[in-house]
Amino acid sequence: MGTPPQGKQKHSLPGSGLKIRDMKVCWWSAGATSAVAAKLAIEKYNDVELFYIGISSAHPDNERFIRDCENWYGQKINIVSNSKGYADQFEVIEHTGYVNGPAGARCTLELKKQVRRELQEKHNFSNHIMGYEYSPNEINRAIRFKEQHPDTNPIFPLIENKISGEEAHAIVTGAGIELPEMYKLGFQNNNCIGCVKGGKGYWNNIRVHFPNTFDRMARLEREIGRSCINEVFLDELNPQEGILNPIVPGCGMFCQVEFAHLMDSKVEKILSGQISINEA
Repeated sequence: MGTPPQGKQKHSLPGSGLKIRDMKVCWWSAGATSAVAAKLAIEKYNDVELFYIGISSAHPDNERFIRDCENWYGQKINIVSNSKGYADQFEVIEHTGYVNGPAGARCTLELKKQVRRELQEKHNFSNHIMGYEYSPNEINRAIRFKEQHPDTNPIFPLIENKISGEEAHAIVTGAGIELPEMYKLGFQNNNCIGCVKGGKGYWNNIRVHFPNTFDRMARLEREIGRSCINEVFLDELNPQEGILNPIVPGCGMFCQVEFAHLMDSKVEKILSGQISINEA
């Protein structure tokens, strides 16, 4: 990734053997919202450390985006990976025989959640900084997240500052930084290429832009006997179905937020300014 830019002196890096104390951790995902959330947190606090989980199936342009954001922050982004040596979601599926299901995606567990748990065992994270944006659905997810993970003492910079996803994109480009290539190709998130959580539109967009990835997952589905999309195997997917709406959820560091589809009454109070997300 090159030499990190000069900036504030930070904590020792993961794996150094030194215990990091009272550190705010920002889970940096290479997406626009987490990039802006990190910038806001760094400007507000003096003890923020950024962690990005490297996966080989991420778009190569993410390396450029990391460098640009490091220069923007004046701070290094710590790149970590899973301890089992999995390179990407394909290796997880091949090894475990599990694609996706009621318990969630196995690759999310192995490549992200377990990495987060191992880091938490080594370091004392006083707060977890999350990139939820200022929108009714994301505010509701933030409220549910606080209820289900109170020990994380979460901070939501975008919600605090009333910044939507579109505004986050504008802030990044306004700083002179090009958005990650995946956005330019019509994807709504900058997840790993070939996310098992994607729907029909997502996978048809993968078919167009990354045909080798599409074919690899289609073959792997048949080998495992399980499909990413519940009702159809990829090699049977209509190439025109859902192509204009390539939606895929964000790939989270924590267990799936439960009851996120049920709107909490506090959402309207936050939107109307009666209470803040910190009071919810």
